[in-house]
Amino acid sequence: MKKIILILFCILASVQGCTDDLNTEPLVEQSLDDLLANDPDAVSGILSRLYASFALSGPDGPSSGDISGDTGESPFLRGIINLQDFTADGMKNRWGDDGLDQLTTTSDWDENNKFFGYMYNRIYYTIPQANNLLSILNSVSIDGQDQVVGEVKFLRGLAYYYLIDTFGKGVLVTENEIGVSAPLPEATRAELFTFVENDLLEAEALISNTKSYGRANKAAVQMLLAKLYLNAEVYIGEDRYSEALTFIKKVIDEGGYTLAPDFVSNFSGDNDSSSEIIFTLIADSETSQSYGNTTYIVNGSMGSETMPIINFGAAEGWSGHRATKAWYGLYEDNDDRGELFWTEGHNYEMADYKAWTDGYPSVKFRNSGFSTTLPATTFSSTDFPFYRLADAYLIYAECVLRGAAGGDASQALNYVNEIRQRSNANTIGLSELTLDFILDERARELNLEGQRRTDLIRFGKFTGSSYIWPWKGNTAQGTSIPDYYNLFPIPLSALEANPNLNQNPGF
Repeated sequence: MKKIILILFCILASVQGCTDDLNTEPLVEQSLDDLLANDPDAVSGILSRLYASFALSGPDGPSSGDISGDTGESPFLRGIINLQDFTADGMKNRWGDDGLDQLTTTSDWDENNKFFGYMYNRIYYTIPQANNLLSILNSVSIDGQDQVVGEVKFLRGLAYYYLIDTFGKGVLVTENEIGVSAPLPEATRAELFTFVENDLLEAEALISNTKSYGRANKAAVQMLLAKLYLNAEVYIGEDRYSEALTFIKKVIDEGGYTLAPDFVSNFSGDNDSSSEIIFTLIADSETSQSYGNTTYIVNGSMGSETMPIINFGAAEGWSGHRATKAWYGLYEDNDDRGELFWTEGHNYEMADYKAWTDGYPSVKFRNSGFSTTLPATTFSSTDFPFYRLADAYLIYAECVLRGAAGGDASQALNYVNEIRQRSNANTIGLSELTLDFILDERARELNLEGQRRTDLIRFGKFTGSSYIWPWKGNTAQGTSIPDYYNLFPIPLSALEANPNLNQNPGF
């Protein structure tokens, strides 16, 4: 009888990305029939654990860990913020941690940086969980099976998307490789892209339009497909902007989402009521505590020596993250989004990225309620808006500007101006709607949402000297960095575990 594994685990020889502590025997095994007889919601519980792998450190609170290493540093979302935002132009961290310093200054990257290892291992912890659940679902019949399969394929695709984006290659392991002991071959970026594309297309056909907060629906799958296609020119050297536009139009036209009336409501402790958020990672100060969800963003951006942190719902301030002028310098005086920085006691110029008072902390994310009164807490209850409608609007506009078939320039302008009007920014005319404008508008609207590095790479602005920001290349005024920094180095532990893997060029 088919077994369901309650503690989903990965096999080191099959995946080559997991650490020894994950190569464990399952604690409980039952037949699926017995399990469902005792708990009809058992599969939903296992699926919830799969969702949680993107935000939590482990199953038993903030001190538990799914992968080896510091349980506070290693969660998936924290890795996304570190690798997407702190390596880019907008945000810098001041703690001086070995590894994090190298990210925030885009310098001295190598295969031993623990933060590259955390991301790689998180990816290859999540993928086997999805594979195990798909293996079970492929051999049984349960109510709502297509929906669950669609969600699992989406989550697996999301993990692979970050592999494609950050490391550019790895091993391709599916439910068909469960139990394989031989090291798997290296998969190219193009091979991974094709697999994820096909898997997500299958997921889109299976999953429903129904909105269930914290769970993926058809619009979430379409957002991920649109992002995959949007970056295809970087990932596989192909223009796929027309496909990106096709799927983003589905999100906009069929998803049933609307812009939240107030920008800040999307980033407050009661943002579960937002009409704009398409897919979210749930946080709760009591039931889903983590140092790696929005707690990292909120507490990390608060410092009691210069700020009234309780006003933003924080009981702790870690005095870590400050914005550079490359972000807050983009706003017009009347743009409400430009007011979401704490300036009192802080310097405009970031002469020293390790000085708390150099640069402006962002208060975009806060743990206080927008429409309700919430107490200040140590852990954040602000859900992370992984995908939201404003991003879809900006993707639409970018695709139109890049020549995608089926778009309309006037509609693109309307979408951009809707976003700007919400924040009282000046509307623009069609002649002002350029790709450079879109890149800046994405910074104004989406910074600290885990997208900036990918955006800069897509626009050809991350490496080289065409765009310089404070502390790029570890100099205060910024300097050029090499093109091979468009990918991260494969961690040494992965290379040692699988002789089929080769290091990315330049490292």
